[in-house]
Amino acid sequence: MKITEIKTFLMSGGGSRNWCFVKVYTDAGIYGVGEGSGWPRVVRTAVEDLSNVIIGEDPMDIERLHQKMIVAMMGHGMTGTPGSGAINAIDIALWDIKGKALNTPVWNLLGGRVRKKIRTYAHAATADRALELRDRGITGVKTGGVYRTVEKVDSIRRAVGDEMDIMVDAHGPPWFTTKDAIIVGKGLEPYNLLFYEDPVPPENTEALRRVQDNVDIPIAAGERHSHIWGVREIIEDEIVDVVQPDSGRIGGITQLKKIAALAEAHYINVAPHSGSLGPVAEYAAIHILASIANALILERLEDDVPQRYQVIQPHLPTVDGYITVPEEPGLGVDFDEDVVAANPPDPNVYSGPDPHDGHYEPGTYDERVYYQQRYRRGQELPRLR
Repeated sequence: MKITEIKTFLMSGGGSRNWCFVKVYTDAGIYGVGEGSGWPRVVRTAVEDLSNVIIGEDPMDIERLHQKMIVAMMGHGMTGTPGSGAINAIDIALWDIKGKALNTPVWNLLGGRVRKKIRTYAHAATADRALELRDRGITGVKTGGVYRTVEKVDSIRRAVGDEMDIMVDAHGPPWFTTKDAIIVGKGLEPYNLLFYEDPVPPENTEALRRVQDNVDIPIAAGERHSHIWGVREIIEDEIVDVVQPDSGRIGGITQLKKIAALAEAHYINVAPHSGSLGPVAEYAAIHILASIANALILERLEDDVPQRYQVIQPHLPTVDGYITVPEEPGLGVDFDEDVVAANPPDPNVYSGPDPHDGHYEPGTYDERVYYQQRYRRGQELPRLR
């Protein structure tokens, strides 16, 4: 069996999100589907470039082709998220082909199932939303931001009680300074969070280490990294308790399984990021979580844009807070090219948060700085004793 063609499909995922899907075709009449993020407009071009080193190859040789793609990108320097997103898209499609060719699900290729259902969590900016999700059977919610974070968590915890897990995603812009991340983290300690995510910018590992050393909450990070080498330090130095590879831009199922194994050796759990992804990459995360021992939970956007549910078949519903692992060969999903065509891509850069939501301090919104110390400290930050 040989690869004959690779096609890319770019569509709007709503707002500043785009989704880049691929189909990898073979001379055996089997094709695989994949998805790449990390800047989907750029990923599409990178996939088209990488096709020159993949077409004509045997799609069953996944690890060899993975290495070949990494080497092919080395002329451009270290592979960042757009590059690993392109590898990601092709890699997922290769696993899909292999599963279809062998008439078995991808999770079976990865060692078989550890579990038949994957626990999920959803997003809740308010206590009312958290209660609504709880009433639908969802057992975990994530809230966040840098503006009055502790107050928001307090409101949600009072509403839902102790029966739901709560997570906080503190990513910017603007990001906390390291000291503010520690102060807010200590203020969150009484609420028994499942994890405190991305409290400082991802480039500075030492800043994250300081938060880990000073806050008694499980720390999570990793969604903005590429490949096993991008998360190696935060895993090996146990700077995180939960690693969050993004199943659209980490480098594919091949990288996900390697990261999970490295994390397991350090008693670190895996909770893939899925906040901006399309539904094909979500399927990849589901197969990984089904097959590893250290799976924690899967992020899921409940009540997303209509095209998310229109573009794929089948859509896996959340039932009582869980997704049932698919049993069809390969990934068990395909996408509708007509729905892709009906949702042309949008500009794919982030214009910043709402100017009135309090994330940027008064009078500084137009500065759009990357990180910012909080100004109204008596009002915004918790009073520690």
